[in-house]
Amino acid sequence: MVPILRVARPTDDLEALLPFYVDGLGFEGLYRFGGHGAFDGLMAGHPGYPYHLEFTHHRGHRIGRAPSQDHLLVFYLPEAAEYRAALARMAQAGFAPVRSYNPFWDEGGVTYEDPDGYRVVLTSRAWAR
Repeated sequence: MVPILRVARPTDDLEALLPFYVDGLGFEGLYRFGGHGAFDGLMAGHPGYPYHLEFTHHRGHRIGRAPSQDHLLVFYLPEAAEYRAALARMAQAGFAPVRSYNPFWDEGGVTYEDPDGYRVVLTSRAWAR
C-alpha cells in the first residue's frame, strides 16, 4: 500500500490559486467544499496519483503571504519532453519564472511563485536517493 499525501495550507483567495495550479501546473480540481464550519476549500491533484494539494480559506481570517521565499514544492521532471511541456504550460498560462531563493534550484530548474507567495520548482533533475 502506498499512503496518500495531502499537503494542506491556508489562503486568502482560493480563486486566485486556480489559474496557477490548474492552468499552469496542470492539476485538476478534485474536490471543492464550502461552508464546512467557516471553511471553504479546494483540493487539486492528478486522479490516481498518491498526492494532492488542499487549499483552505477560513472566512473572516487573514492569512497573508508565504513566510519566506524558501517554502517550496519541488516536482522532478527528468524526461526532457515532459519538462519542456510543463514550462510551456506555465508560460501559456501567463506565469513567468522567478529567481530562486536558493540558487541550487536555478541549476536545471525553474521556480514560479503562486499568488500567495509560495513557490514551486520544476526541475529537470532525476530524484535519486
